[in-house]
Amino acid sequence: MTNKPSSSRPLSPRQLAVRTLNRVDEQGSYAEPLLDSYLSAYLPDDIKNRKLVTQIVYGTLRMRGYLDWMIEQFYHGSFPAMDNTLKNILRTAAYQLFYMDRIPSYAVVNEAVRITESAFRGRGALVNALLRNIIRRKDTLSLPEQTRDFPLYIAVVHSHPQWLVEKWIALFGEDEAIRLCSAFNEIPPVTVRVNTLKDSREAVLSEMCRTGWEAAASHYSPDGIRIGRSERPVRDTPWFGQGKIQIQDEGSQLISRLVDPQPGDTVLDLCAGTGGKTAHLAALMRNRGKILAVDNQEKKLESLQAMNGRLGVNCVETLCRDGRESPPDHLLEAFDCVLADAPCTGLGTLKRNPEIKWRLTPAEIVRGVSLQSGLLDSAARYLKKGGRLVYSTCSLLPEENEEIIRAFLSRHGAFRHERNVTTIPGDCLDRNGFMKTLPHRHGMDGFFAALLVKSV
Repeated sequence: MTNKPSSSRPLSPRQLAVRTLNRVDEQGSYAEPLLDSYLSAYLPDDIKNRKLVTQIVYGTLRMRGYLDWMIEQFYHGSFPAMDNTLKNILRTAAYQLFYMDRIPSYAVVNEAVRITESAFRGRGALVNALLRNIIRRKDTLSLPEQTRDFPLYIAVVHSHPQWLVEKWIALFGEDEAIRLCSAFNEIPPVTVRVNTLKDSREAVLSEMCRTGWEAAASHYSPDGIRIGRSERPVRDTPWFGQGKIQIQDEGSQLISRLVDPQPGDTVLDLCAGTGGKTAHLAALMRNRGKILAVDNQEKKLESLQAMNGRLGVNCVETLCRDGRESPPDHLLEAFDCVLADAPCTGLGTLKRNPEIKWRLTPAEIVRGVSLQSGLLDSAARYLKKGGRLVYSTCSLLPEENEEIIRAFLSRHGAFRHERNVTTIPGDCLDRNGFMKTLPHRHGMDGFFAALLVKSV
């Protein structure tokens, strides 16, 4: 099964789902952009089947741990050694059998067999027998005993790697770990940020509701709107095309609020990526002042510039360089505000990126700490005396968050952690004054941020 998008070969929706999952597994692709490209190539105008493929792909990724455990109860061989495509055929079929009641079981099995035969001639009988056995006996299986092995129980029932479950239990306790894992398996809300350079939230929200959209003001961000069910993707709306809105999680919006740039400031976004936070900083500054957006990937900066054109942002310059490098002499202590939105595990975004939990290993967490520390050390050198430095991640792990800040403060005596934060809701601050949003508490992605101030 080729992974290259092409509209010349017709594929069934379930074949497309399997193909997407194969590439996620084998090439480390993220599901969202990959799925967008496949749906545009194969199902550009088929709304019903676009929704079906999306549901199967994300549902299978979210519940993969449970699905694999269930399949292994019926498969007599080594499931880990099975060909990856065959695994994904079985996973997608099992997901439909367990979680999509409107699809008849016989249709799920027949299509899985057909897909199998197109990829592995002669293996359809195995898939047919295995799935029919699951249908007959799925209600008779016993789950791991909660009282005997609680982490394994959560790992299976709430579909997370056991090592990660053990971390959540250590951080939050057993009850809250269950709530967190359950929240990560929910469909994330569609949240947009109103671009106040072009319109107000009240005006955009009023227009959305007037034209039949389910929309409401976000609870925490004064710039956000949460969108309910809709037949049209947000990117196809006039508000998006006119640059009045940008898709952005509510937690992400709070990061720029924590930076709190003022009109006329000089601001550095050291790990700008494609620029979601950069554009928000510009809106908060009312396009007055200067923002330097730095990233080590030119393609991301090109996307940032294209987005800024749509949003009407004109105070941003870009620079392609490694954020860990020493600043050029003319940029030393040149900025009023610096945002270091560090690359991280992304474990706060598992609702949107469930594939992360299946590819991440504990060793990768350790490797990332050096990168994060280096970026924060570099960010400090760009900041003026009296300036504000915000370090942020979309992770919930102390290794990437609090421990990075404590180590930084021990190395940099000129900096202090500002605990008295007033620019974001107090509900989003922990008892130590760190910004921390949690999916099961706040209904948004998990973010961490710390505000650091450089002494005069």
